[in-house]
Amino acid sequence: MTDHHAGHESYYVPHDSKLPVWLALGLIMFMYGFGSSLNASADGGDASSLLTWAGFGIIGVVLYVWFSTVIKENHAGLASAQLKRSYVWGMGWFIFSEVMFFAAFFGALYYVRNFAVPWLGGEGDKGMAGQYLWPSFSPEWASGTNPSEYRSGPAETMAAPALGSSWLSYLPFWNTAILLFSSFTIHWAHTGLKAGKRAMLTGWLAFTVLLGIIFLFLQVEEYIHAYEALGLTLESGIYGSTFFILTGFHGFHVTLGTFMLLMCLVRVLRGHFSPEDHFGFEACSWYWHFVDVVWMGLFIFVYIF
Repeated sequence: MTDHHAGHESYYVPHDSKLPVWLALGLIMFMYGFGSSLNASADGGDASSLLTWAGFGIIGVVLYVWFSTVIKENHAGLASAQLKRSYVWGMGWFIFSEVMFFAAFFGALYYVRNFAVPWLGGEGDKGMAGQYLWPSFSPEWASGTNPSEYRSGPAETMAAPALGSSWLSYLPFWNTAILLFSSFTIHWAHTGLKAGKRAMLTGWLAFTVLLGIIFLFLQVEEYIHAYEALGLTLESGIYGSTFFILTGFHGFHVTLGTFMLLMCLVRVLRGHFSPEDHFGFEACSWYWHFVDVVWMGLFIFVYIF
């Protein structure tokens, strides 16, 4: 009897899982708790902090179990070529969604600077509205004034200084250099992996993780300086809001990317990945290049212009 399935590739279908439900629950808890903390709502305080960390913990456990399962299935030979192609497409669409995510923020920044601020200052077709909403408004980006007497604008902004020696003490400049260099180091690590040079892979990957940690440390130092020395906070008008939202979300993505590369480093030390089968590493390197490109946009449009 002829086997009608002969020559067809098998496709592994995993068993039912409750992990997506737990992940959704963790995300809801984290976002609600974090949002309540930022807005200092009636539900804020210790309860919001506890809810935030509980949600974060659930997310971490779920991702650990989920990714561990996928890794074990791949090592067991259950992942077919078709399934691996779905991983490639899935990561590609994920990065595309992240591009759209930041495009929305950059679009908001463009709208505020080129439309909302001039309108409030009495310019353009809708400028008359500014005479009623805020008659004393000065249409300057990073204005030091706010319509509320309870919230003052920043005493100084994080704008880049004029070209010269002062750039050597400008933290965003060093963060830009660090991320740009890290794109080369992760590429060299990938090159070592494809060439079968484990020492080269391990060394450059570990150095990339170190660069990510240094970037995050300098970002925290920049925030401390902004709050304490410049009076630049989340409540410092539209400039403070857009500055911290854009750089903060990017910092979150760098944190995620650093953690992903750290997990890759652990897997490398345990003998995982081969020149022929290493998409887990490659996907993380794609993501790292993505956060580097986003930072260049931030540095140009938030810090320089």
